[in-house]
Amino acid sequence: MELNHLWKLQQFEPGEKRPLELAAPGLDDRFWISAKVPGDVHSALIERRIIDNPYYGHNDVKSRWIEGKEWWYRTAFDYALNDRQERHELVFEGLDTFATVYVNGLEIGTADNMLMAHTFDVTRVLRNGWNTIAVKFDPLHLHNRDKEQFQWSSYTKERPWLRKAAMNFGWDWGPRMVTVGIWGKVRVERRRCAKLDGVYARTVELSEGTALLAVEAETVAYDRKCPREWEVRLQDASGAEVCASGRQSMNGLTGSCGLRVEAPRLWWTHDLGEPYLYTLKVILYAGGEQVDAYETRFGIRTIELELKDADGANSFAFVLNGVKLFAKGANWIPVDHFIGAASDERYRDLIDLAAQSNMNMLRVWAGGIYEKDVFYRECDRAGLLVWQDFCFANALFPDYNRDFMDNVREEAVYNVRRLRNHASLALWCGNNEIDWLYDMKTSGGDLTCPFYGESIYHELLPEVLAEHDHSRPYWPSSPFGGNDANDPDAGDRHNWQVWHGSVYPRKQGEAPILDYSIEGVTFKNYKRDFTLFSSEFGMHASANRYTLEKNIPEGEFYWGSVEMAYRNKDTNHKKGILLMEGFTGIPRDMEEYMNFSMLTQAEGLKYGIEHYRRNKRRTSGALIWQLNDSWPGTSWSLLDYELLPKASYFYAQKFFAPLLVSVDHDPGQPLRIWVVNDRLEPYNGAIRLTVQDFSGNTVYTGEWTACVAANSALELGQVSEAEVLGGRAAGEVAVKVESVDGLIPANRYYLRDHKDLQLPAVMLQARVNVEDSSVTVTAAGGLARMVKLDLPLGNIRFSANYFDLEQGESCVVEIRDAAGNGVSLAGLRVSAVNAPPAAGVEEQR
Repeated sequence: MELNHLWKLQQFEPGEKRPLELAAPGLDDRFWISAKVPGDVHSALIERRIIDNPYYGHNDVKSRWIEGKEWWYRTAFDYALNDRQERHELVFEGLDTFATVYVNGLEIGTADNMLMAHTFDVTRVLRNGWNTIAVKFDPLHLHNRDKEQFQWSSYTKERPWLRKAAMNFGWDWGPRMVTVGIWGKVRVERRRCAKLDGVYARTVELSEGTALLAVEAETVAYDRKCPREWEVRLQDASGAEVCASGRQSMNGLTGSCGLRVEAPRLWWTHDLGEPYLYTLKVILYAGGEQVDAYETRFGIRTIELELKDADGANSFAFVLNGVKLFAKGANWIPVDHFIGAASDERYRDLIDLAAQSNMNMLRVWAGGIYEKDVFYRECDRAGLLVWQDFCFANALFPDYNRDFMDNVREEAVYNVRRLRNHASLALWCGNNEIDWLYDMKTSGGDLTCPFYGESIYHELLPEVLAEHDHSRPYWPSSPFGGNDANDPDAGDRHNWQVWHGSVYPRKQGEAPILDYSIEGVTFKNYKRDFTLFSSEFGMHASANRYTLEKNIPEGEFYWGSVEMAYRNKDTNHKKGILLMEGFTGIPRDMEEYMNFSMLTQAEGLKYGIEHYRRNKRRTSGALIWQLNDSWPGTSWSLLDYELLPKASYFYAQKFFAPLLVSVDHDPGQPLRIWVVNDRLEPYNGAIRLTVQDFSGNTVYTGEWTACVAANSALELGQVSEAEVLGGRAAGEVAVKVESVDGLIPANRYYLRDHKDLQLPAVMLQARVNVEDSSVTVTAAGGLARMVKLDLPLGNIRFSANYFDLEQGESCVVEIRDAAGNGVSLAGLRVSAVNAPPAAGVEEQR
């Protein structure tokens, strides 16, 4: 029974009222605020118009008083007690954070961890008929004000003792918004005789035509004398056919069953095959009667982490069903600062967008939460692997404190058992950047204390996994491996030379160096990185016009405004200026800032990822920082807060495509033509390279035969820069490389940085077809660079955007909402870097 009706909410000064007074069943709460559960206090106050939207302007500062109050939730519900032998449990899937729970005026327990569910036995306090629940949330400072503050905790020193999403306290992409409330579902569960306490299913072995599965069940028996049996059924995706089954007596509290599946359909990432999902059912019987059941979608697959390749060299590669794959994806942060109020639809939209950009992996970053169930279900469905961090980010933690460590262990056990049956879950990782930054900060003199927290990642978490999930690999930290934890020759790596200016190579114990210069932060440094696996890298870009205009006060939407600066939470805003200065030039107004930052991010990520993929024999993954935003700011994201893709997202559809044709070139050097084939079958075709001036005149054409083995990268040949220019200046031509058969997306290059191109001033013509919600854009007067379509709507889909058009070339762009329906095109704006907005958008029917 889910308690998802409206609850009541009210604030008090800490200790203002006696708790038992506010928890009393007969308390008159008619005049309290109505609140949704799941949700949070901020969202309830926004919905009731008690506070202004914290995402608008500086309103987040106006709402900080919320974190200092004591908050109470109350609800009432009817419940039938049918049998005295029944047991009843009250389950909160998320309490944020220090909560005391009362049922019918009686205190039944407390919670002190946002990152896990909390279950209370309420058998002795529930009544037949009308019941009440009250939950008191303490302000955080009551629980950490007397605790030791460590030398290092990024962004605030108050969080290491608190098991709460670290990003609540602010990060370099979002503001401080310390949430409070019931952020997960609430339900009452009815039990008789026994219950399933855990199910663990995994693929033990794949052989030709057969899969061996192991299914384990743990139970709680309320009546030990009652005989128990359990049944396992694996059904096909439709549920019509039972593919394997077993039924056994359960003499103790646990059982284990092996299943043999003939001709299994395997779960693959969507780029390698079908992410096929069976239905797994486990049924518990007591005295011949069904008393509990568990059901989940289940993928048959094996996953390994290769740390040594066939030649014995260091490697860091995921092996899915025996196939070594190149991980293409991004880092995932919470979908909203108000996590509890975020809808399942928002999750589905983000995951669909990730898959549509040809990503096959998402890394759930440590400074957020262990994501909601919907996230993993949707990744299972979409065929996306998940790298899962444990929730420890950029700080020291009190691993010497028994109570803290018991809390951490309980949190880890709960989440491992909750998530271990998901086919998408590929890796557990101990923390984000802590091992690496501890060495950096110690070597630089910032830290003089022991490595507090080390035993969590190197002892406690491996112990938990050894007991509860030994079917997938564990990695202690990210980055980790080698002499320096960020060593390109071992383990995974975070490349923050680009953007943050971290100087590498570096050895353990050496003081870190930052180079804040054009050369120090430029994305050209990616080509010097021969990492085994790049699990974080990226650069800022503006959010889309609609997202910014919606959240910036009138009169403040201009380049250099205080409000625009407030959207950027990174330290030292100089870095973004340096990146643009080196590639596009420094923007002079808002339009140029949006264009130049997006173009720099898109071209920079393309430059780095194509390099990583060409180096496929050594490099096995590229996870961009970051996929999404949790508020409407300026950040590293590919998708802004309103779920509008930036230019880099559309670039990703090409640079992450299973088949990639690319040109490796630096000024004055030959053009080297490559094909990368991530598919499981060879590619045979012809590759054509065409060079045109900006007026559309062909300067050079060349063609190469491509015979590229499955899962490999191949250089086809090269041609000198002088030959392709044919006497033209390098800043006056564009290069297009494509497959003659059209199977590989065409790719475009410029032989000099954007600021050094002699782009002509061109005009755009836009013709709107209202009936099918499409726009035809045509370039006149020369090549149009980065054609951009803006529409004052959020969460819409463009079939193409941020693209180049040759002289006279047209592109038809379909515009839909997330469900695929047409949208109003009122307010459509079509422009390009070298073209003003199309005047008088023409309407066709």
